[in-house]
Formats: sequence, structure tokens, C-alpha cells
Amino acid sequence: MSSVSQDLDRQGGRTSHTRGLTLLALRRWVGATLLLGLLLFLPAGTFDYWEAWVYMAILLLPALVVLLVGVRTDPELIERRMRMKEKEPEQQRIVRYGTMLFPLAFVIPGLDQRFGWSVVPPPAVIAADLLIFLGYLLFVRVMKENRYASRIVEVEQAQRLITTGPYALVRHPMYVAVLLIYTLSPLALASYWGLAISGWFIPLLIARIRSEEKILARDLSGYIEYTSKTRFRLIPGIW
Repeated sequence: MSSVSQDLDRQGGRTSHTRGLTLLALRRWVGATLLLGLLLFLPAGTFDYWEAWVYMAILLLPALVVLLVGVRTDPELIERRMRMKEKEPEQQRIVRYGTMLFPLAFVIPGLDQRFGWSVVPPPAVIAADLLIFLGYLLFVRVMKENRYASRIVEVEQAQRLITTGPYALVRHPMYVAVLLIYTLSPLALASYWGLAISGWFIPLLIARIRSEEKILARDLSGYIEYTSKTRFRLIPGIW
């Protein structure tokens, strides 16, 4: 086979792979949109819920842009973000608990909207939306800094330790972003009662971090030395 034919085959393979990854990313995005809509609007019993519409736009529209751009510019990173199945038993248990807890942080605000349990001022809702958007910007910044930022806890064979950017401040900046987004979501959805649910995410996240650090110390070269230099996991000066 000539070099030209080989180049065409490789190019065709890359095009097919990109197309498949794009379709997978779009299916996941559509699925997440439908699921979030069901969790919010079904309990609310109405589509007249402006806080939910704003919240979904702030989260889902930037996510769509990041996915579509990422598929073209860094498909390996998007592939890592598509992985769902944890490999470590302890992480599997934590994810199961999170899966049970996660929907309630959206169902409760929907029920709150229906029955009028909370009266959250619009400025507080908008402030929560802005903080959530900042959290998502941090999420994107972390992915740009660390191409190995998989959805699951794993260490790849060629993975290198990242200590720059947000990682110079805290060891788990991705979780800082997730913490901002998830714990403030009920407030952005105009529900004080939902905060009682999303607050339980904090000890769950701490358990995940402690378990993950054992794995990183075991499998990622230089991680133990990194922990002695970057002391704090989530919040500088606190933990």
C-alpha cells in the first residue's frame, strides 16, 4: 500500500473516530438535559419555573460548547470524561451513595416550587447562578491544565503529575468546582430545603478524596512529594 493510501486510511479512521465520539458526547448531553428537566419540572408540576430554566442554561449550554470544541481539539480528554465505571471497589461504593443522593438535590427544589415551601429572593438566586457559572469556568480551567482529568479515579500508564495552575493552590481543584456547582444548585433553584440535601455532598466528597489520594499515592509517581508541597486539598488554609 502506498504512503498516500496509508495517509488516507489514517485520516478516514480519525474522521470516523471523531464522528463516533461526537455522537456519544451529544447523546450524553441530550440524556443529561432530559434527565435534569424531568427531575426539576416533573416535581414542580409546571414549566413556569424561571429559576430552573436559567440554571439549566448556565450549566448545559457551556457544557455543549466544551464538548463540541473538545472533541475537535482534545478528543482523548473528552474520551476520559465519557468514562463512567469506577475500577476501585471503594470508589464504586461512594459513587453508589452519590447516585442515590444526587437526584434529591433537584427533586426537592421542584417540590419546593410546587408547594411554596421557600421564598428565596431573586438576587440570592442570581448570585448562586453566578457562583455556579464561576464553578464551571474553574472546571474548564482544570481540564485545560490537566488532560488526564478523567471522570473516574484512575492513573494511566503514561500519566504525569500536574502541579501547575489551580493545582499549585489545592490538590483537587476539580472537586472545588464540583462542590460549588452542586451545593449551590438548590439555592439557584430557589429552594432552601434543597440545601439540606446538597450539604450531604460534602462528607461524600471528602470520602472520595481520601480514597482517591490513596490510589494516587500508590500509582502516580511524585504524588507523595506533591502533597508535602501543596498541603491543602480543597480550601487553602482549611483542608
